Amino acid sequence: MPRILILNGPNLNLLGVREPGVYGTATLAEIEAAVRRLAGSLHCVVRFAQQNSEGALVDALHAARGWADAVVFNPAAYSHTSVALRDAISAIGLPVVEVHLSNIHARESFRRHSLTAEVAAGVIGGFGAESYLLGLRAALSLCEPRSTPRRSPRTVPAKRSLKR
Repeated sequence: MPRILILNGPNLNLLGVREPGVYGTATLAEIEAAVRRLAGSLHCVVRFAQQNSEGALVDALHAARGWADAVVFNPAAYSHTSVALRDAISAIGLPVVEVHLSNIHARESFRRHSLTAEVAAGVIGGFGAESYLLGLRAALSLCEPRSTPRRSPRTVPAKRSLKR
């Protein structure tokens, strides 16, 4: 059974009260409940995490290497600023689907570029809470069958000594 981490970045714990005109009225708990229902019907296991700090999100991505088959990640404001999260996504060797509640390309100019999207398998945004359900379906489509070994993270070959 595929295992998916649903990871949420800063301020998403305030969904439902924070700028409902932009982010909608659904709470994070309501979004998680909808994802759990869909995951049950798709026969996959989901785990949820939300962190406001960048380092904790990096740690969660690193930990996912040990158990997850894919990640659905809403890095929120960090998508526009975090080289550390971009590097963590590149390093873990798992498919990551970036999701956003709003259409970041239709917002302020500083939100229109996502550093994390550059290394994600794909990006879904602008569909409100539905973005997470679409993200789960996309992540499942990227999971390798369990009979195949998990991909290794991208590595740079070590330099070989010229001495024999």
